[in-house]
Amino acid sequence: MQATALIAEDEPLLAQALKAELAAAWPELQVVATAGDGRSAVREALRLLPQVLFFDIRMPGLDGLGAAAELADCWPADEAPMPQLVFVTAYDEYAARAFEAQAIDYVLKPVQPERLRKTVGRLQQALAAHASSPSPSSPVPDEALERTLAQWRQVLGAAGGGAGGGAAASTPAVAPLRIIAASDAGGSTVRMVPIDEVLYFEAADKYLRVLTATHEYLIRTPLKQLLPQLDADTFWQVHRAVVVRSAAIESVHRDEAGKMHLTLRGRPEKIPVSRLYAHLFRAM
Repeated sequence: MQATALIAEDEPLLAQALKAELAAAWPELQVVATAGDGRSAVREALRLLPQVLFFDIRMPGLDGLGAAAELADCWPADEAPMPQLVFVTAYDEYAARAFEAQAIDYVLKPVQPERLRKTVGRLQQALAAHASSPSPSSPVPDEALERTLAQWRQVLGAAGGGAGGGAAASTPAVAPLRIIAASDAGGSTVRMVPIDEVLYFEAADKYLRVLTATHEYLIRTPLKQLLPQLDADTFWQVHRAVVVRSAAIESVHRDEAGKMHLTLRGRPEKIPVSRLYAHLFRAM
């Protein structure tokens, strides 16, 4: 069957090898682009709307997990079904987690032809199941979109992407944080902020913003590193860059474009809710 694909791999020789093996295993597949980093992969995927994504997990800048999470939020589902996602990795632990989380499949580097043929078979079966869906110009059924989003949530959460609505399930349990040592806005003073006062965290450039009802602080800990230290029942991830205190959620609104935003008690701003996490507010 004919299909289109995008390869995201930061090592050109490995990208070429994967492309060559795909040509042998699936001659009808058209690789419409290759990208060497996550940002380029997101940009090209949104431009070309391929049916299959081969994403290396570890890439410079935005990695494969982050790129997949960003695409899940930005994908124009009214124009084309979300693509099938295949992780490419040299690390068995990532591959095993992705597989157990019901990813379509994974490819270990260096590529093994026999293993790749099994991946191709699974992809062809999945794409055939979508063959009866409406044309790209017709809206994608909500249930089909939700099935794909559910799969991506499982994949990203299992592989360490923190897409499970709380702390990443694959990370060993640790004692939840009680106090956060954070800098004030001027950066001259370190404050000991009780976790019970924090309403939400937001990734911003090289820092993580820590917001209480009355103050803003900064820490250098990346969000994906902080997530395992938070109580998953207390703090919910609602966007790839935002984690909120669940008990502080006052309301959730959907705008005319279908995008969700929430407001927190004690904060005036609207906080975006990613498509990946819209299932947390199913009543909407």
